Amino acid sequence: MTVTLEQKSPAIGQDIASSVPHGLFIDGQWRPAADGSEFDVRDPCTGEVIARLANARPSDAMDALDAADAAFASWSRTPARERGELLRRVFDLVMRDRDRIAEIITLEMGKPLREAQAEVTYGGEFLRWFSEEAVRISGRFGSSPEGNGDMIVSRHALGPALLITPWNFPLAMATRKIAPALAAGCTVVVKPAALTPLTTLYLTALFEEAGLPPGVVNVIPTTDSGGTTGPIIADSRLRKISFTGSTPVGRMLLEKASVNILRTSMELGGNAPFLVFEDADLDRAVEGAIIAKFRNVGQACTAANRFIVHASVAEEFSRRVAERVAQFKLGSGFDPEVTIGPLIDEAAASSVDALVKDATARGAKVLVGGQRKSGPGTFYEPTVLTNVSPDSRICREEIFGPVLPIMTFETDDEAIRIANDTEYGLVGYIFTQSITRGQRLINDLQTGMMGWNVGMLSNAAAPFGGVKMSGLGREGGAEGIDEYLTTKYSLLPTLPRP
Repeated sequence: MTVTLEQKSPAIGQDIASSVPHGLFIDGQWRPAADGSEFDVRDPCTGEVIARLANARPSDAMDALDAADAAFASWSRTPARERGELLRRVFDLVMRDRDRIAEIITLEMGKPLREAQAEVTYGGEFLRWFSEEAVRISGRFGSSPEGNGDMIVSRHALGPALLITPWNFPLAMATRKIAPALAAGCTVVVKPAALTPLTTLYLTALFEEAGLPPGVVNVIPTTDSGGTTGPIIADSRLRKISFTGSTPVGRMLLEKASVNILRTSMELGGNAPFLVFEDADLDRAVEGAIIAKFRNVGQACTAANRFIVHASVAEEFSRRVAERVAQFKLGSGFDPEVTIGPLIDEAAASSVDALVKDATARGAKVLVGGQRKSGPGTFYEPTVLTNVSPDSRICREEIFGPVLPIMTFETDDEAIRIANDTEYGLVGYIFTQSITRGQRLINDLQTGMMGWNVGMLSNAAAPFGGVKMSGLGREGGAEGIDEYLTTKYSLLPTLPRP
């Protein structure tokens, strides 16, 4: 494993960050926080401050809700074609500035630049997809079965929405929420993660350039998420919350949303099983494992967490994966040869280290990696563990780091039992050449999504979401816009026949 911690010069980082607005965006205006407070954004590769941004307070949040509420009537009545064309213009601007956006993502989040470029492509697709879905909102008309009237079923925008995005995919998580909301006719208040707010602010500037009406999108970065958004959630004008983040925070938000019976979309934690059966194409399974585990430095809710491998192929699979991981290069995401960047912060690195130590204390064997790297930044070696006990914390908790733990099974029933033995149910991955087995797993695997002989399945055209403690609702696909619409039924008396 190669380690390089050489970083771009601070001047380059400052140049990238200087292209981003540093204020709050409320009612079409960039402005400081009400009390003038600010917070630092740091480069996880070096720990250096790269930007100082306005730090929103509760009064700023209420100003943002005021603006969203005032703009809702006009925006919800804007023709769907015009709403879609605005999103399409923003998509075109994102593609125009894709290199700069990727640099911002790598600077503030740490992922390798090529992965940041892939995120720009992926995130942009939500803008394009929902620009097309805006004009496909439909209803239905028909006679009542009793013959006493005509039924009209129509769809309408819910109202102002609060969108809370995570730090790990700062562009894609913003577009995946903003685009369907605007396509449906909702206005939004966006609270980006304090660790990676620069990408969202740059995206907001592109919305402004595309001709966004004042108040339709409002953005309030803050280090006090609960205190700042609390007054918004308690206000009866808010009608929707969309949140991506941890299950404990999601549960708390659901409790708060219950007061005003808000519509909610919750994309929460994951503990994804990765099942390799005895008939698997091992070349494909190893490649899928590398993608499913190490993309985004393992910091993804869709990351494979538990590798459940048939005993007859476990040794060969483990050897091949370890050989691949041993070739990884650890360092700055701006180095084109780097495979693994830093974890997002010190807490993340400490958490991953604790999970590995717990697993090894219970008998796990380290094939490669297993250590934090000293020096600047929050780096953890990409790691492969075998002989992992199912009782290990690493099998029960979301890893959110570059650690691949392997356990074995003998029968299909055992594999399914292990895979489903978790409170989470976001995504699962299976590698088998048996159509019959694959169809059984579609039914028996308790997840909202499943990858069959693939290690990555997210797509703007597909519904993204989980079951159990992994959340509620779906983002993306034709289903994604439904989360921002309410259904109304009207009955009209049947017109007299001539």
